[in-house]
Amino acid sequence: MKNIFFAVIVLISAKAFAQHSLPVPRNIQEAYDNQTRSVDGTPGKNYWQNTADYSINVNFDPATREIKGTVDINYTNNSPDSLSQIWFKLYPNLYRKGAVRAQKISPDDVTDGVQVTGMTIDGASKDIKDLSNGATTNMTVKISPLAPKKSIRFSINYSYILNKTSHIRTGEVEEGSYFIAYFFPRIAVYDDIDGWNKIPYNSLPEFYNDFCHFKANITVPDNYVVWATGNLLNCNDVLNKPFCDRIAEAEKNDGITTVIDTTDLQKGNITVNHRANTWQFEATDVTDFVFATSNHYIWKSSSIVVDNTTGRRTRVDAAFNPAHKDYFDVIGFARATVQHMSYDFPAWPYPYPHETVFDGLDQMEYPMMVNDNPLDEKADAIELTDHEIFHTMFPFYMGINETKYGWMDEGWATIAEWLISPMIDSTIVDEYGVRPYEENAGAEGDVPIKTLSTYLGENAYFLDCYPKPAFGYLYVKDMLGDTLFTKALHHYIELWQGKHPMPYDFFNAMNEGAGRNMNWFWQRWFFDDGVPDLAITKVNRSGNNYTAIITSKGSKPVPVDLNIHFKDGSVEKIHRDISVWESGNQTVDLTFSSDKKIKKLELFSTYDPDINHHDNTFEMK
Repeated sequence: MKNIFFAVIVLISAKAFAQHSLPVPRNIQEAYDNQTRSVDGTPGKNYWQNTADYSINVNFDPATREIKGTVDINYTNNSPDSLSQIWFKLYPNLYRKGAVRAQKISPDDVTDGVQVTGMTIDGASKDIKDLSNGATTNMTVKISPLAPKKSIRFSINYSYILNKTSHIRTGEVEEGSYFIAYFFPRIAVYDDIDGWNKIPYNSLPEFYNDFCHFKANITVPDNYVVWATGNLLNCNDVLNKPFCDRIAEAEKNDGITTVIDTTDLQKGNITVNHRANTWQFEATDVTDFVFATSNHYIWKSSSIVVDNTTGRRTRVDAAFNPAHKDYFDVIGFARATVQHMSYDFPAWPYPYPHETVFDGLDQMEYPMMVNDNPLDEKADAIELTDHEIFHTMFPFYMGINETKYGWMDEGWATIAEWLISPMIDSTIVDEYGVRPYEENAGAEGDVPIKTLSTYLGENAYFLDCYPKPAFGYLYVKDMLGDTLFTKALHHYIELWQGKHPMPYDFFNAMNEGAGRNMNWFWQRWFFDDGVPDLAITKVNRSGNNYTAIITSKGSKPVPVDLNIHFKDGSVEKIHRDISVWESGNQTVDLTFSSDKKIKKLELFSTYDPDINHHDNTFEMK
């Protein structure tokens, strides 16, 4: 005999929610009017984006931490506009004296910033005194108007001193190990929404770059190994043959290959015996290029088939100080993340040829690279590894403007952490961000997710970019079911990979992909104020039949998870997804039957935030 039967009855309000359109800001409407974007979520017939070819030649001296080099840029203007100036990003100027920073740095790390010592434009010398560059990460260069569909060539000589102690995403990790990001002048994004991205980098909101082609020659002293975005082109010129053979072996095998171990480090026969070696890398259609180097890290490597149709493999590396014992397991966590991303969530073949997790001092992502600090707890190491690697999809495969819309990538990395971590270790219940949102929801600093990231303080930035959007994505996944959700998400990815989607492109593409207008939810969860707050307000009983009345005291729709605790210690759950609130109703009736004695009813699930848990339990008499 079945012990429990349940059903759901939704009490519909007199005035049902209409399938309305989302409020559209004026600059977004202009993009629709110009047909660069479409209301169905597809790129418009006039969609465009600019691009560039970068050739970087850089020398890094660990003794002085000086980075010195030349970057040659061939920039193509695909916009319909003539450009009379070019905006550059000089991200290392975060450490320049007088720079505006959201985070404090050591006085010892304050520098003179990026020193541009020479520039040519289409082969002609440019007077560098004319450059507009103060204590900011922006630099503007006036040019003869660059017409649509035309290109311009820059050659820039520059140098700066890498930070030593104030490690904000980049810098010295320890003596002999360095993670070097944002190390070259680059051209800012010019897009159909805002024109030039003029927002300076202040260390909090992250980055927005065009999809470009990079070739880099990185010169470091003998005995230093380099890992970087892109493919290593000259392995035999910089590494002795056994190590190139081990890399080739790792690229073909599922097992873990030790490319460099402590014995190799003791022998010192890893790099080709030159005073300095120049490592050559190339990457196509990526939004950034970074590198890391060390003279004492070991190197574990593996690979996995990420696309069963083609048999394509991705190599996964971990480079680390052997004193950090947790990192011996990180290679397995990284490999498992790539596997689950390819086949489970988002179930999209990993798009790049390799992924390197580098033992650093931050928790930051880059194309094909991760800069992760060591951790004591296994669960923490898994959660950090999968979170950062998942960023491969958002923002790198999808060229999201993180500077304005941090939630479009951090929210995805957060839900991925929630979902993939238990796939790697079934004992993990990842609550990252859940309690902080409950504690802060409805307070003065809790503003709608749709608020531009550049307007947010540190606490609001965390809430709006990490847990809140992750809840939203999770609830839509639950409402649609895995199959339809994956179909909708893949529709979005297919449309916008390699491009620059903005929020309305995401909302509209998901609606189209699911064949379902979900604007009611996007509006209430992403645009509106409000809090999640459910309560069990009444329980009616007639014999073995029960009706629990669930009231939404807040305006943020969350799933209904009613746990029925029986006196024999067993528990049954009734689950209803967020669609039970679609009509604007304030209550939901959950009707069930049981011949077992009930101790209490409780509203709870790990990912159902609630600002008041005191009315979530109903003791049965």
